[in-house]
Amino acid sequence: MEDTTIQSNQEEAYFGLPAEVKFCQKCVMSNQKPNAAVENKHTSKTRKETIHFDEDGICDACKYFDWKRSTINWQEREAQLMKLCNQYRSNDGSYDCIVPGSGGKDSCFAAHILKHKFNMHPLTVTWSPHLYTDIGWQGLQNWIEQGNDNFLVSPSGKTHRLLTRLAFKNLLHPFQAFMLGQKYIAPKLAMKFKIPLVFFGDNSAEYGMKKEENLSSKMDLKFFSYDTPTLELGNIFLGGVSVDNLIKNHNLTLKDLQLFLPSKKSSLEAAGVEVHFLSYYFNWDPQENYYYAAEHCNFKANPTRRDGTYCKYSSVDDKIDDLQFYTTFIKFGIGKSTYDAAQEIRCNKITREEGVALVKKFDGEFPITHHKEILKYLDMTEEEFKSTIDKFRSPHLWKKEDGKWILKHAVWHDQNK
Repeated sequence: MEDTTIQSNQEEAYFGLPAEVKFCQKCVMSNQKPNAAVENKHTSKTRKETIHFDEDGICDACKYFDWKRSTINWQEREAQLMKLCNQYRSNDGSYDCIVPGSGGKDSCFAAHILKHKFNMHPLTVTWSPHLYTDIGWQGLQNWIEQGNDNFLVSPSGKTHRLLTRLAFKNLLHPFQAFMLGQKYIAPKLAMKFKIPLVFFGDNSAEYGMKKEENLSSKMDLKFFSYDTPTLELGNIFLGGVSVDNLIKNHNLTLKDLQLFLPSKKSSLEAAGVEVHFLSYYFNWDPQENYYYAAEHCNFKANPTRRDGTYCKYSSVDDKIDDLQFYTTFIKFGIGKSTYDAAQEIRCNKITREEGVALVKKFDGEFPITHHKEILKYLDMTEEEFKSTIDKFRSPHLWKKEDGKWILKHAVWHDQNK
């Protein structure tokens, strides 16, 4: 196999990223992609654990997809899911599981198949985006109209906005507050409403962590809980700032932050809360989920592609979505088109050559569509926005020529050798 290592001359690599940039020989992902981590431990000093490549230059995500394609008996997995549902299914009309989601393709698929194939009665739960897109709001309303009861949680706009601004300034991570709320709210409501079974869609471990991370259907409690007698405010970070600092210096109270804080592990265990990934039980394929949701749930894709990618049906709910993927392009050299193309290559929807062409055409496109509205939301000037962005460009990934920033290493560079 050809060598896909790009020599970086050992320039400084921020965030603990590998100094030597490599691209997977099967998909378009680079070794700069960070793995899933506990978000409330994220600070400006955090060093990222990244996707692993084997000696043949194949990333863990591709290896996992090859393994599950050749090894897993999906009929047996569905039988396991039926057995699980049999344990929790209500016989009095009450809710028997929680399905968090936005009304997008994956949550439409999840709620519909649990309700109609497994005879469950899900309560759908939605964490409100920062700034709804028209198609995102229509999707939520459609999800409800299709026969799903929904609990919409809208956090304090003041708190959500402040945490998002801090996360952008300190971490270049404008989606962090949303991600925390989205992950925490379902287990919280599971305890409150005594509905202990929660179904998320796909396990992020499928996209780059070791195979062993995918061998259980359950989400590790560490991602949404704390395991100390009391919440240690100095060790929980939101927007890169400790909770005690937020209270002391940012005019917030513990009450303001409750929805953004993890639950106590012992309380979750006492309530019997279990969070499962449906991707463990089904051969998860985002494009097939889109087809299913369009056929069975009247799901509509965005009428046009989103900034930074060719895709119309994923990450379409929040106006900040496009900015989030632009920031991953700045920090890691990986934008939305790379994520989309890598996934579609693994699912045999496109070839690697097609994926490279799509990444070259769309990755890193500036998210102009909602830019002015986002600046207003972040209470930020154009100059402050640009200087923050540039501060997070790692020297091993970026160079400046004639006043323009250029990505040093790209997957199409290797293809053109």
